[in-house]
Amino acid sequence: MNPLKTIQQIGVRWLERLLILLMGLLVLDVLWQVTSRFVIQRPSQWTDELATLLIIWVAMIGASVAFIRGQHLGMDYFMGKCSRSVQDLMERWIHFLVAVFALMILMMGGVRLVTLTLLTEQLSPALGVKMGYVYLAIPLSGLVIFLNALACLFKRSLASSSSSAQTEDKR
Repeated sequence: MNPLKTIQQIGVRWLERLLILLMGLLVLDVLWQVTSRFVIQRPSQWTDELATLLIIWVAMIGASVAFIRGQHLGMDYFMGKCSRSVQDLMERWIHFLVAVFALMILMMGGVRLVTLTLLTEQLSPALGVKMGYVYLAIPLSGLVIFLNALACLFKRSLASSSSSAQTEDKR
């Protein structure tokens, strides 16, 4: 089996487990929020903030998993109208652009954001969590997306070079 594919599958499983854990925590947090507000009549001060922090992590990790699975937003309608060679070219171009975005915006910008918020020691008001740790989801997600975009580019390049070699052999 392809070692790159094996590593990717293991990584996806860990990310999915992390998502399940975060979603479970989010559900329990919101249930406690509703219970404390409407049943006990004493709203909890920290549940709203925890839900916000969990949603940030769920969104970023979920985007990574969606990209790995190929379930991210795409332009399937337009791609279906093109020839196979144009589709291959467009897919390589899109993966290149995604890799650049993940590297420049998510990873580099995310690391800068994390560093600045840790240096300024920004804390969340109710929980007292360092906001840099909350924002750490951005560069981590960027890293996963970047690596998978590179893997897709590499795989596409290998596929196109092997199909080109086969075409040359037929001549």
